[in-house]
This record gives sequence, structure tokens and C-alpha cells, in this order.
Amino acid sequence: MQLPDPIAEALAPLFDVLPLAQAMPRLVGDGGASAEACALVADLVQTPLFAKNPALAAGLWLYVDDIWKSHTLSQSIEDATGSYWHGIMHRREGDFGNAHYWFNRVGSHPTMKSMTGHVGHQFVDAVDVAQPETPEALVQNQRDEWQVLFGWCAEQASI
Repeated sequence: MQLPDPIAEALAPLFDVLPLAQAMPRLVGDGGASAEACALVADLVQTPLFAKNPALAAGLWLYVDDIWKSHTLSQSIEDATGSYWHGIMHRREGDFGNAHYWFNRVGSHPTMKSMTGHVGHQFVDAVDVAQPETPEALVQNQRDEWQVLFGWCAEQASI
């Protein structure tokens, strides 16, 4: 994933501990990331870079499956990006009706054009049908979605 240098450098320790290919291994999160990964995110979100970019912080908490901390941040971001993180968070908690509500609020997000074949509402429905199973194709779709949205947020960030 291409990230601006300051963000990439700050995230390197987290990605070493929890590579993207291992993150978010379940469709419905259970707070399952390691204590080490969560501690790294807790430290990161306190730095000015992430504190002044709450969309990045919301994404990082989802990355380590702490949906409640992500929720606190995403609900305070009053734009399509905040609604997108909020919709993902509710899907990851298994509240599919609420996820649909937030995807309705997203409308059309710039990242959606780059995610071929990915439609937020359809993905919510696919996860609803599949869980508690974790089909690898859906888990990979979840990781791809996170990567695209987080990358976009990083490009938009105030550095």
C-alpha cells in the first residue's frame, strides 16, 4: 500500500506486528488483535499526525478489531468518510441494519470507483449471510476495502 512517507514510517511497527494479510481475520470482529498491536495503535492515535486525522485513527482501530474505539471516532466525523468507517464498523460488529443505514449516508465515496465489484450494501448482505463463517474471499474483500479507504484517508490527511 502506498502511503505518504510520514504515515508509512509511523505505521511500520504496527504492520510488522500485524501485517495486512493477517489483520481483520473475521468478518464480524471480536477484539481479537494482539495486545501488542492494540498498544501500538493506542500510542499512534495520540501522536499529532493521527490525532488531527480522526479518519485515520478510526481506520486503525478497525485494523486491530477494536470496533468500539473506531465507533467513537467515526461517529464524530460528519462526512461521507466518517459514515463509511461507521458503516464498516457496524458491519464488523454484526449490526447489519445499522451498517446499511450508514452506507446510505455515505452515498458515493471517491474510493468506491476504485473498488471494482465492491458495493457497500451488497457486501453487508454477503457478510450477513456468511457469518459466523469466514470465507476467505470475503475476508480478503474486507481487507481490500480497508486498504483502499485507509489509503485514501492517508492521501487526504493533514501532515
